[in-house]
Amino acid sequence: MPTIHSTAIIDSGAKIADDVKIGPFCIVEADTEIGPGCELGPQVIIRRYTFMGEGNSVDAFCVLGGLPQDLKFDPATPTYVRIGKGNRFREGVTISRATKPGGATVIGDLGYWMAGSHAGHDATIGDNVIMANGTAAAGHATLGDRVILSGGTMIHQFCWVGEMVMTQGNAGFSCHVPPFTLVADINGMIGLNSIGLRRNPQITDEDRRQVKQAFHLTYDSGQTAGKALAEMDTWTDIKPAASRYREFLRKVLTAEGPFRRALCPLRRGRGH
Repeated sequence: MPTIHSTAIIDSGAKIADDVKIGPFCIVEADTEIGPGCELGPQVIIRRYTFMGEGNSVDAFCVLGGLPQDLKFDPATPTYVRIGKGNRFREGVTISRATKPGGATVIGDLGYWMAGSHAGHDATIGDNVIMANGTAAAGHATLGDRVILSGGTMIHQFCWVGEMVMTQGNAGFSCHVPPFTLVADINGMIGLNSIGLRRNPQITDEDRRQVKQAFHLTYDSGQTAGKALAEMDTWTDIKPAASRYREFLRKVLTAEGPFRRALCPLRRGRGH
């Protein structure tokens, strides 16, 4: 049976695995699911339509599955938050459920969410993401795997941040950020995340060489992003990392509607 503190309020419509631990003054609403090995600290609120996989740790004052911060949203609309496994949510994390009927805000596996971090409605957050204190991914934003948002970073709605991007503290972005890069300030591309690329055991030397070449074509060759993409399309032996960079660029260049945004521009006077 789950271990539930006597002061917690658990709706009978919540599905809770047998080994879950729920601390003092928690609230778990109906139509929720908490997977095996999860632990809720004191005063955690799990709102309706929130589903968590196994092994998540949720610290004090978190609110997971809160209503979207959208004035047009009807609270009676069934929308969801779907959380993977092995995440750590520190104090005061908030994650909003989606806006469209049947839609979901999706959180991957093995993330580390520091105090006060936030994911807005309809956001998609990849695996092994680190959200430092006070960071926020707005509605419909996407963060790829292994993204690191340093403290105070803000991602605008409808923006895509590619895998292994790392930001400087207090950065802000209203554009799409290609994978494997370092970014700073407001929409400022610094260069490649070279240290991250070297440390990732899944990235080979040839991967790194091709990613560097792809970045050079995009930012240093003097040609448009479209022409850079066309040149990458001629590569006959493209490796997985460079291929993911190329497809991110293609996605940006073919985006429609509110996702049609610029690629993050180069900040001059930097090295990479």
